[in-house]
Amino acid sequence: MPERRYLFPNVIEMNYQARRRMGVNVYLIDGGDEYVLIDVGFLEDTVDVLQLIRELGYSFSACKMILATHADVDHTQGLARARDVLRCPIAAHPRSVAAIESGDELFTFARIDAQGISIPMPKCKVDVEIDEGSKIQVGDRTLEVWSTPGHAAGQLAFRLDDLLFSGDNIFRDGCVGAIDAHHGSNIPDYIASLKRIRDSHAEFLLPSHGPIFRKDEALLNATIARLEGYSHMSDFGTCAVDWPLMDAWEDELSRPNIEF
Repeated sequence: MPERRYLFPNVIEMNYQARRRMGVNVYLIDGGDEYVLIDVGFLEDTVDVLQLIRELGYSFSACKMILATHADVDHTQGLARARDVLRCPIAAHPRSVAAIESGDELFTFARIDAQGISIPMPKCKVDVEIDEGSKIQVGDRTLEVWSTPGHAAGQLAFRLDDLLFSGDNIFRDGCVGAIDAHHGSNIPDYIASLKRIRDSHAEFLLPSHGPIFRKDEALLNATIARLEGYSHMSDFGTCAVDWPLMDAWEDELSRPNIEF
């Protein structure tokens, strides 16, 4: 049996455990007699994750719950397989339930016709709805559920003491999860979620993609400032709040003489 590599007390992440990139970050919160998983990834990654769980000596029956940070295909394609194998409930935000249960290919980014992307999105029942203020008990540890919309309306983060499992909100390079109108992204909500993360007592951020990192206020401030700029740019279409150029142009059109 391989050695369990805990990144923090009670926390294993499967990419770090395997010492190779397996896809979306999958966190196992070890509560002793039981554990929970945060996300499972694409179906092929889920198969590897399940095998690794077995190799680490965890009983499948000890999995208390799988928590979906949000409905995107790269986080949830393997949910149905994991639910069948682990025989545990799936928990998600109410705004993610319909997409997960219907296998909505457009909302979850499984199908993007303009780029020729088409990924099967198996339907999966969501057994438990969780939202802001919900608490998940894992042994003697408690995960506090945060609603952190912006990337998606159903985006969740989970706080465990000074750790924040931060989903697609912010990555170590200051990037954020995709902003897309078809996905229900909301830039003002995104900014509010990032400010909440910045102002929290969390010391480490454990994102859904890429490396874990210590919370960096300067990094978050730069990202927030960038998104505040996005709010007023035509680049982001209907996700933008306004487009100041049009107001300026309207003012110019009302003038008797126009100069170029």
